[in-house]
Amino acid sequence: MFQSLIEPLQYSFMQRSLIIAILVGLLCAVVGSYLMVQRLALLGDAISHSVLPGLAIAFLLGGNIFVGAFIAGVISTMVITWIKANSPIKEDAAMGIVFSAFFALGVTLITVIQKDNKIDLNHFLFGNILGVTASEVRDTAIIATIVLLIVILFYKELLFYTFDPLGAQAAGLPVNRLNFGLMILIALTIVASMKAVGVILVLSLLITPGATAYLLVKRLHNVMILGAGIGVFSSISGMYISYFYNLPSGPAIVLVVSGLFFFTLLFSPRHGILTNQRSPIPSSEEVE
Repeated sequence: MFQSLIEPLQYSFMQRSLIIAILVGLLCAVVGSYLMVQRLALLGDAISHSVLPGLAIAFLLGGNIFVGAFIAGVISTMVITWIKANSPIKEDAAMGIVFSAFFALGVTLITVIQKDNKIDLNHFLFGNILGVTASEVRDTAIIATIVLLIVILFYKELLFYTFDPLGAQAAGLPVNRLNFGLMILIALTIVASMKAVGVILVLSLLITPGATAYLLVKRLHNVMILGAGIGVFSSISGMYISYFYNLPSGPAIVLVVSGLFFFTLLFSPRHGILTNQRSPIPSSEEVE
């Protein structure tokens, strides 16, 4: 048993992949908790799809695809906000419009690039964690450190804004800056996760660990901590399953975290469908 656990670690590519998996599992769970509580899962989906044209353009220009993806993600959030502020279109509809338009543009650009360059669209869509380089591990670690430090430093302000935006505004907090800052954190998290699970599957790591913890604990900081543990465990388990059964790593990670969610949904001591049928699923107002 122990030999099986250490066997993959003899390969440098597996060492790098596991480091990325741990960082991404931790980061996505913490940042995704805000999305889940605010019921803005679609926003994470919108940003994750919207980074595709940015990384395609960066690749075409010979730049850093992480920077290109981040810029595209920020632009998409600005476009969503602009549509919402200048039209009767609701935010969820604006998200759907923007992410589908950006995603279509990204696929088109990558298809054009493929004519003259060897570039695999599947690596962007579904991740290629086994192919990460030392520099990509470094970049992901830097992004994770920055995002987690910001969450720690501004936890109280983000907590207030998340549960009571009007109250936060009345208290004098810069709600517009907090909202934009949260969008930046989401974009950075998605960029850091691209190599691991790709733009298609990143939403699962953003939402599912926090949603699983949401069924077990009440307070937001506990949701973040437990969700981070679930995210890290799922990422490591998915990598080992991928290694031993020759499966794609990104989907394997997502299947593990999804399996944990459905198991918790059925058997949670407080809100399990099979263990506590009379107890309703908590609303976001119950989480503090």
